[in-house]
Amino acid sequence: MPPPERSRPDGGELFAALPVAALLVDPGDRIAHANAVAEQLLQMSERHMIGQPLATVLPPPDHGGGRDGHNFAAYDTQITTPRGTLRVDYLKVQVPHRSGWRLITLHPGAASRRLGHSADRDAGARAAVGAAAMLAHEIKNPLSGIRGAAQLIGQGEAGPALPQLIVTEVDRIAALIDRMADFADTRPLPTQPANIYPLLAHVRGVAQAGFAAGVAIEERFDPSLPPAQVNADAMTQILLNLLKNAREAVRGIVQPRLMLSTAYRHGMAVSAGPDRPRQPLPIEICVHDNGPGAPADIADHLFDPFVSGRPEGQGLGLALVDKLMRDQGGIVQYAREGVPEMTVLRLLLPRAA
Repeated sequence: MPPPERSRPDGGELFAALPVAALLVDPGDRIAHANAVAEQLLQMSERHMIGQPLATVLPPPDHGGGRDGHNFAAYDTQITTPRGTLRVDYLKVQVPHRSGWRLITLHPGAASRRLGHSADRDAGARAAVGAAAMLAHEIKNPLSGIRGAAQLIGQGEAGPALPQLIVTEVDRIAALIDRMADFADTRPLPTQPANIYPLLAHVRGVAQAGFAAGVAIEERFDPSLPPAQVNADAMTQILLNLLKNAREAVRGIVQPRLMLSTAYRHGMAVSAGPDRPRQPLPIEICVHDNGPGAPADIADHLFDPFVSGRPEGQGLGLALVDKLMRDQGGIVQYAREGVPEMTVLRLLLPRAA
């Protein structure tokens, strides 16, 4: 008689089935297990890795390594191993109820916005084409209206509405140009220590009184979050932009969900760009929605200018969010997370000194 099937897989089977490279490290800093994805990424068998010091197989990132008992993350970091150089997102978490045991996961190529030189050129080309197409589309319509109104005025058929039409359409063109001019401002943003909770309360109130009226905005906050080093006006603009996008994303959803969350990420360190040192960015603010997320073909380019998942979108909103975050020394990331899956726009910011 065959043995009865187990109702669910055990921990070892789940570890082996993880779709990312994973290493289990014991309290003595030696590798206890490695899954198949880790074997492929590190070009080394689990049998060869087991019992070896972690540092000889996978030297930790330069920024501390999180050896103080806290979790640790380093995004877009370069690690030189015995078999070659990797560029990965490196995440280390403590194993609950197992003192000193840690789980390390490696996500290759996950930092989609910090790409190589040739990819940057492709992104620049896409942005230039997108700019030309968007400007042609957005400016052509108001100019047609202005031309028609001017013709009627020239024929002596001017009514009281025609001058106002011209003023309105010219203002619309000027507003578009002003939005694009925001990207040309390279001055650093002044920042100062701030408690982010009054700012979040203000943004939530504005949203609920306007574009998000009728949809509850949930809150999952870490009450012990320390002050962040931010520009309050820029953060207000960023959060309102993200909440507007989230509200648009859940239109048509039977039970729409919007949520704001905060957390403190010990050991979080992220590179602001190629060849730049990683900086601690432990303050996390997230905007969540249960919409369908970005289309797969643009998810990796979501923060490029003139890339939009909506037919009517100009593709400037998230690009400006990205710029304003970098101007404050932080970053923004897009992800699909949780069960059931939700869209998460994650803002990572420096802690105030």
